[in-house]
Amino acid sequence: MKGMRKVKNIVLIGMPGAGKSTVGVVLAKTLGMKFIDSDLVIQNRENRLLQEIIDDIGMERFLDVEKEAVLSIDVSNSIIATGGSVIFRHETMEHLKQLGDIMYLKVSYEEIERRVNNITTRGIAKAKGHTLKDVYDQRVEIYERYANIVIDCNDKSLEGIIKHIKDNITE
Repeated sequence: MKGMRKVKNIVLIGMPGAGKSTVGVVLAKTLGMKFIDSDLVIQNRENRLLQEIIDDIGMERFLDVEKEAVLSIDVSNSIIATGGSVIFRHETMEHLKQLGDIMYLKVSYEEIERRVNNITTRGIAKAKGHTLKDVYDQRVEIYERYANIVIDCNDKSLEGIIKHIKDNITE
């Protein structure tokens, strides 16, 4: 079944700051596909910012809110950028796998640290007391486990990342 498969959707996973939304928008334009950001789906459903939701109900309940929002996504011909914490609910990831290819935008910790300077307001689901490094170390192996394709984004321009993804889907 590989080889001749047609891509229904492309699902982007990775750390906050990895570029999922940025890459997703440009990729959608490049491939003539629609773009969905699961964080925006959550915010629209809940009518408030991610950080407000996390602050109000805590990380565990936020992951359930995220799961319900992602399970509501039923699209085709779309690029889906997910929140970095989407990997913590198996049911959520199984749904995304049914929707399309899962691509992990892999970025070094040093680069994530450089990009993410608003950790307290960005809406990052993390346990109390955890640093960005703790979050990174906890998630990397899980991203790799769920990914159909790992896209190494280190030292690549946005155009380079887009080309790499296109090369991986047009087999």
